[in-house]
Amino acid sequence: MVGTVKSRRPVNLDITTIKFTPQMIASITHRIAGVAIFVGMAFLIWGLGLSLQSQESFDALKECMDSVVAKLIVWAILAGFIYHFIAGVRHLLMDAGYFETLEGSRILSIAVMIVSAVLIVAAGVWVW
Repeated sequence: MVGTVKSRRPVNLDITTIKFTPQMIASITHRIAGVAIFVGMAFLIWGLGLSLQSQESFDALKECMDSVVAKLIVWAILAGFIYHFIAGVRHLLMDAGYFETLEGSRILSIAVMIVSAVLIVAAGVWVW
């Protein structure tokens, strides 16, 4: 019988009991940033197309970009780019053989989050 052997694998994993490490958070947010970049590209391509149609559409785009919503969207896209880039550098360093220990990867993950946060705030100041 197949069902008679008791498996030691968890049957129902409760995600609320998992303690997320900095490495896990950095990895998950790296993926989220990639999705945000993909979605944000629609806005950027729309703006590029509008800017190239005519002088009137370019002027309309400039006026649209002065709105708070447009600035927030641009800042969110920049935040995704910044985080994804910094986390990508983390992966390149680890692929090159650096920070491969558990403690080293933890420190590097925290550094990625801190550097990204500083650059994202700076990008927010630049956008506004």
